[in-house]
Parts: sequence; C-alpha cells; structure tokens
Amino acid sequence: MESVKSKLSTMWIFATFNYLYCDVVTLMDRNVLKEFLGGRVGGVDVTQGFLLGAGMLVEIPMAMLLLSRLLGRRVNRLANVAAGALMTIVQAGTLAVHTPTPYYAFFSAIEIACTAAIVWFAWTRLAVGPVPAAGRVERATVLS
Repeated sequence: MESVKSKLSTMWIFATFNYLYCDVVTLMDRNVLKEFLGGRVGGVDVTQGFLLGAGMLVEIPMAMLLLSRLLGRRVNRLANVAAGALMTIVQAGTLAVHTPTPYYAFFSAIEIACTAAIVWFAWTRLAVGPVPAAGRVERATVLS
C-alpha cells in the first residue's frame, strides 16, 4: 500500500511541475504577457476572483501530493479519482476554448496523460476488496 501511495504522490509531483512550468513558459510569451499586463487574457478579465480561482485550481494537485500519502485506501482512491478526473477535464477544456500555442498543447498533452494515468492507477491499485467479517480468522492451507 505504501508503494502505491508513494507512486501516486510522485505522479502528482510530476503533474504539478508541468502545470507550473507551463505557466512560467507562458509568461515568456510576449503576446500573453502583454495581455496579462493589460488585465485581460484570452478575453477573460484577470480580476481578483479569477486569480483566486486559478490559485484554488492549482492547489488541487499540490494538496494531492500530501493527501496521496496520508489518506486511507478508500478515501485515497476517491480523492485521487475525483481530483485526477477534474484536472483532466479542466485541462482538456482549456484546449477547446481557443487554439493553443504549440508549447501549451505540448504541456497539456503531458498533463492530461498524467492526470488520466492517476485516475487509472488509483482506480486499479487502490481497489478495495471484501473485508473479512469481524472475529473471523482465515486459515492458511498447508501443502504437503
């Protein structure tokens, strides 16, 4: 179980670094930087509410770095599937809003693949099997 938690946390680290570096590269794009400085990017006003929403969105994968290691199997599975699915949908949605630059499409493909892999990994590796009834002891069979 610990190995699964560690792998999920590592996958979230990978996704988070890709999100953050894509944002850094975006700020190197002079056209987008001009829009940011003008307070309107891609037709969206960069307000305090927008920035709060963006901060909350990027907090999800960062929180999952920690939660993947701390949560029990059932809640961990649910949290990773939900967070991974949400981040996959959001990232895919950003590609549909406008024609992406090549660097943005590149990072998005990696981010979508990573968060979709998190969903699959959490779903398959954190599957919860039946729990033995209380007080019931399973006997091992001995082969002679």
